[in-house]
Amino acid sequence: MRRWVFWLGVLISIALLIVALGGLNLSEVWLDLQQANLIWLAPGVSVYFVSVAIRSWRWGYLLRPARALSLRQLYSVVVIGYMGNNIYPARIGELLRAYVLRRRHEVPMAFSLSTVFLERIVDGLVMAAFVLIGLPRVPNLPPEVLNIVAMLTVLFVAAIGAFFWLALAPRTAERLAGVVINTIAPRRFRPRLMVFASRFVQGAQALRRPTDLLAIVLSTILIWLIETLKYWFVMHAFGLETRLGYIDLMLVNGAANLFTVIPAAPGFVGTFDLAGIGTLTALGVERVAAAAYTLVLHAVLWLPVTALGGFFMLREGLRWADLREAEASVGGQSSQ
Repeated sequence: MRRWVFWLGVLISIALLIVALGGLNLSEVWLDLQQANLIWLAPGVSVYFVSVAIRSWRWGYLLRPARALSLRQLYSVVVIGYMGNNIYPARIGELLRAYVLRRRHEVPMAFSLSTVFLERIVDGLVMAAFVLIGLPRVPNLPPEVLNIVAMLTVLFVAAIGAFFWLALAPRTAERLAGVVINTIAPRRFRPRLMVFASRFVQGAQALRRPTDLLAIVLSTILIWLIETLKYWFVMHAFGLETRLGYIDLMLVNGAANLFTVIPAAPGFVGTFDLAGIGTLTALGVERVAAAAYTLVLHAVLWLPVTALGGFFMLREGLRWADLREAEASVGGQSSQ
């Protein structure tokens, strides 16, 4: 991973944190943190790992065209991927879990990465739905914001439709990929890129049957509803239950996760915090309380899964040098 990518993310994170925390009395935020009833964090962490288990099942469902793998076989791989996203820039955890899957179960990386891409698309669709459901709860929402959200939603749904169409028409997708690769790629890279594109298209074949698509969508909705339950438990730690409802937290969850598509430092520092604090403030929560809640929520989303991922990584015998091999594999130096 080039250093400039890392440092660009760090600079963006610093800028967003300054915006998110600007004007706040940090001693008041610290006081709120000290007064929080942290016992509520334990059930929040527990339900989060339940959502990770469902994610593992969903990934196994998508991987079936290549290999049938159980939840037990995939759970540690998914957690390793989350750990990688939390401590390495540019969502390298997605690449890491594809690498581990190839190393452990001989699933081609291009295929598994295509299923990860599909996961992200469906996740984004559900997050957009959460935002649309929660936005009416925001008092005095400017019409301009509603117009922007409506436009982005139309564009996103159009992109989803195009992807599903390509999934249902794999030959068309491969021909289109061939035209693009032959047009813009250097000649010596074209054969390897075509192999990668072919396997990528194959990874979308889990969408070809309506029942499979329904299973993926319903499991994704369940994943994010359970993750919102973690937000709900952390909310009780700060006594915000009289000001926020579950639908409000769906909006916070959707906005915070959609903001993480912005390049940032590892662990989505700044992007998550700006969206969380901004959305809670728009919902009528005082900025000090919103900041304290968001910072703790971010910490309990980051620390437990990172620690468990580190344990699984050590047990797997992985080294950070393996990341370079993973990047080389996707860059065309390996056909696997």
